[in-house]
Amino acid sequence: MFRFLLAGACALAIMGLTAQSAAKSYNYDQPVLIGKLPKELDEISGLSVSPAHRNELLAVQDEEGKIFRINAKTGALLWAIAFWKDGDYEGIEAIGDDIWVVKSTGTLYQVTNPGQPDQAVEKFNSFLTGDNDVEGLAYDARNNRLLLACKRDAKDDGNDKDGRYVYAFDLATRKLSEKPVYAIELEAVKNFLASCEKTTGHEQLCDFFLGRDEYDLAPSAIAVHPLTGQLFITSSVGKVLMVLNADGRIDHLERLDKKFFAQPEGLAFSPDGTLYISTEKKKSEAARVYRLPYLVR
Repeated sequence: MFRFLLAGACALAIMGLTAQSAAKSYNYDQPVLIGKLPKELDEISGLSVSPAHRNELLAVQDEEGKIFRINAKTGALLWAIAFWKDGDYEGIEAIGDDIWVVKSTGTLYQVTNPGQPDQAVEKFNSFLTGDNDVEGLAYDARNNRLLLACKRDAKDDGNDKDGRYVYAFDLATRKLSEKPVYAIELEAVKNFLASCEKTTGHEQLCDFFLGRDEYDLAPSAIAVHPLTGQLFITSSVGKVLMVLNADGRIDHLERLDKKFFAQPEGLAFSPDGTLYISTEKKKSEAARVYRLPYLVR
């Protein structure tokens, strides 16, 4: 398990760039709105880029057992298919022709031939429960596994309460790791913030992480950068984007502007590094998806 206690992150060379510069290769303050989503996706909770259909995104929402296909340029809803009964579905990932969905309890669903007459679904249970509150699902192609990010630390599980944990589901063995493969611990965040440039965003991050009695990081989405292998994680609580390198060190922390990202619940990358972030409906504002071009080539 990787622990992020030594978070002096910014010197690792990735693709000819430092890890820090790669993490900063997005203009988080000027995301491109691709469209406001229809009412069916008010509670959008997971996002993935479709490998089978160019310029399309896949999504789930946390009330219905449906997979939605979205136009990646306009946000228009193209179709929806049912794959299971209603439930709290939190993450989606497309791998080849299959689509994987995760429930907040950690249950995984593999949907083969989605939307076709011979569509089939296989269900995989695990030791995770609603107390772990799984909210993020990502495909780690380099290690042939899915990553499941937990919003909370379940009581009496042997893990430090000042940590947030990511488990791995091996796609070859179809088994979940018994222990977390990543542990995002508060001490690592403190060390990273102590070494960062003192900006307005830094002050806001310090207020969120250091000015509270409890560790409030609550991962809501996770995605693996296709070019650098870095892990991007959002926390809707605090409007935080955290970037980790593949070894688990913190490369970057960003405070997302709530004007755009009122409740960021979905992350996805296209093969060229373009980042998509979805945000749920908030008050009178519809759910939305934003595109952030990758600025380093």
